[in-house]
Amino acid sequence: MSILDLLNNGRTAIFLDGAMGTQLGQMGLEMGGRSNVTNPDAVLAVHKKYVAAGADLVITNTLTMNRLNLESHNVGVDFREVNLAGVRLAKEAAGEGRYVLGDMSSTGKLLKPYGQLPEEDAFATFKEHASLLAEGGADGIIVETMFDLREAVVAVRAVREACDLPVLASMAFNTAGNEGRTVMGNTARQCAEALTQAGAVAVGANCGSIDPFEMAEIIAMLREATDLPLIAQPNAGKGRLVDGDLVFDLSPADFAAGAQECLRAGARLVGGCCGTSPAHIQAVIEAIGRD
Repeated sequence: MSILDLLNNGRTAIFLDGAMGTQLGQMGLEMGGRSNVTNPDAVLAVHKKYVAAGADLVITNTLTMNRLNLESHNVGVDFREVNLAGVRLAKEAAGEGRYVLGDMSSTGKLLKPYGQLPEEDAFATFKEHASLLAEGGADGIIVETMFDLREAVVAVRAVREACDLPVLASMAFNTAGNEGRTVMGNTARQCAEALTQAGAVAVGANCGSIDPFEMAEIIAMLREATDLPLIAQPNAGKGRLVDGDLVFDLSPADFAAGAQECLRAGARLVGGCCGTSPAHIQAVIEAIGRD
């Protein structure tokens, strides 16, 4: 069976995992993909906890590990090594009967004319990243935490040219008001229509500045614009600063209630983003069930 089979098997809900970065941060470790190389045992342990909680899809710890992002932030890790390690660790944790999504996100630069990055350079960067994740053995690719619809479409198209793996696409929304908007002003409907046309097999929302209940409003807007399976990966509430640290403190029970609202609004793939833990994912699975 493949990810496409999973999407077409008629189950009410398919469960993704939750946050990796904030889990590593709670251990006092680096929150990014560099930990695939510097602290692989910790990354593996987090993956395994999500698998034990019941996740069907395990997302690699490679969100910002494209070459442009690595170079512009002087991460100091080998592009090839960190991504192959990310896939290997996720696959080891997933084992049999679960699938691994290679994780991709923004280059960290604005496309012209708002920034200095030519679209063709972004395309090449995404294509290279997707090719490597596919080489490592990912079962699919997820393009997520995207604030700019144009960049997200470029990424989806690049993945489709790079490999024959299914690609899922998820946008980060700044508000559920005003038709649901990203930071760049893209509406929920625009995102659903453009990503569907670009060739994604599922579209949705993750992260952003909204809570799980507001995400349900976004999901309802997406549902009106596409027939594709919808993804909902909210944060554990809205982040707030506590003694200089960004804290997400929505309880697993309240998070699960929000996830249920996302499901009622039309979501099919449900997981978590910043601040979520294996306990949050387990609470969602227990609340929704595996029908």
